[in-house]
Amino acid sequence: MKALRLHPDGLRLEDIARPEPKEGESLVRVHAAAITRDELTWPTDRLPATPSYELCGVVESTGEEVIALTPFDRDGVAAQWAVVPTIVLAPKPARLSHEEAAALPMPGLTAWQALVVHGTLQPGERVLITGAHGGVGHVAVQLARHLGATVVDDGEPCDLLFDTAGGDALARNAATAARIVTVAAEAPGAHYFVVEPDGEQLASLPELRPEIDSVFPLVEFEAAFSRSASRGKHGKVVIRVADQPTP
Repeated sequence: MKALRLHPDGLRLEDIARPEPKEGESLVRVHAAAITRDELTWPTDRLPATPSYELCGVVESTGEEVIALTPFDRDGVAAQWAVVPTIVLAPKPARLSHEEAAALPMPGLTAWQALVVHGTLQPGERVLITGAHGGVGHVAVQLARHLGATVVDDGEPCDLLFDTAGGDALARNAATAARIVTVAAEAPGAHYFVVEPDGEQLASLPELRPEIDSVFPLVEFEAAFSRSASRGKHGKVVIRVADQPTP
């Protein structure tokens, strides 16, 4: 099968053996894989490694269309086939394209864990989301409104501040927030967390629509990662894998 593999000297598209699932794992034929800025710096202690940790695909054993955020301490999913812990899989949202569905898991789970799990947001509360037009922020705005909260503008008092930007945006709003949750950086008085894969939470998300910046075929992986690292993009960069011939 074809798979992207990160080596010390760079990223290459290679032919490797199709992985075999173990107990508790599922073999997924990947339709699309979303990528995250700077992710090529993450697995430097275990090269070669496959990047991308968000997928939309089909479970080989059942034919079910699924999405997932996969664990960061193992190979990613920018490949024709990926072995994924079954517990992190969730059904693909019917109204999303394969590319949109691949772009949902990380921002969707980040928003859910920030607002619901760590922020305990309640209906009627006021929530301020820094970076509200960013990859996580625009999904968090949708989720907050679905939860019955009122989304307020920068500088307004709030019950919950969900910080995705850090820096001045966090400092400017911290004093008027009753509770603060951040994924940007640790800060006094704020609860900092890193998103965790969770299939049950992913399946619990309401109808959300992530923004797609651009879609590239697997063979154009260099352009895809270059776009992901560039400034001025809006939404996720997604690699389309399904049109790559599969043996």
